[in-house]
Amino acid sequence: MSFAGLALALGGAVHPRSQGVSIAIAGVVPPETGRLNAANVPAANGHRLAQELAEHLGLPVWVANDADCFALAEATHGAGQGHANVFGLILGTGVGGGLVIDGRIVTGAGGYAGEWGHGQVLAERLPDLGLDIPHFPCGCGQKGCVDTVGGARGMERLYRHMFGTDLSSTAILSDWLSGQPAAQLLIEAWVGLIAGPLAVVLNVTGSSAVPVGGGLAKVPELVALLDQAVRVRLLRHTDQPLLVPGMLTVEPGLVGAAMLGFQGLRKGGAGHG
Repeated sequence: MSFAGLALALGGAVHPRSQGVSIAIAGVVPPETGRLNAANVPAANGHRLAQELAEHLGLPVWVANDADCFALAEATHGAGQGHANVFGLILGTGVGGGLVIDGRIVTGAGGYAGEWGHGQVLAERLPDLGLDIPHFPCGCGQKGCVDTVGGARGMERLYRHMFGTDLSSTAILSDWLSGQPAAQLLIEAWVGLIAGPLAVVLNVTGSSAVPVGGGLAKVPELVALLDQAVRVRLLRHTDQPLLVPGMLTVEPGLVGAAMLGFQGLRKGGAGHG
């Protein structure tokens, strides 16, 4: 679909009484340019999506990263209610995150605030397990990123490295829950690799609530295990869980996008991307 086709389709879906359009998308909108960086949405990639759609629709348009929208939804109506600093954690195909402070999404320069999955931060040895883990290449062009092992595909990559065979993340987690030794070792390694980087994120952001979304969050035992490992690595000691499965199980990204639009309307209706 071309961008023109995308705009036409969206225009046909907008209710006549709508006051604006708010979009959650798997991409980043740098505030400096407003141009969407979304490789998986080629029709919109590179466009000033909010501005161009606003001109086409005659309505204010807001566009935000879907992980940011998840974080906003959980901070306002989900597991982060009552907390000033909320870090929304995505453990899906890959990893992602969004930071909400005082009910507002924090994007920062480039629009990448909350994107904790990239940077050469992973350990290459887990001495307690006697394992050496290489720095796998990442799609961002770096090596050793949390995204290379932290999501479902990363978990499968780690299993292949450790045991020389392929197994789906669903099967790995099923084996882990049933006590299979290989899967137990794999999950122990997985937690050992990502708990430290995540603890640093929470130290830096001061987040006191971490709702977790994505496919891996559907296994509450996994979230609880990661939560325990993160909390023992934090400077702030707490006996209360920080990482919990998100409460909004039906399209939390769309809920967050709607909240973003309502915030924009209250500020005067000027859309942004």
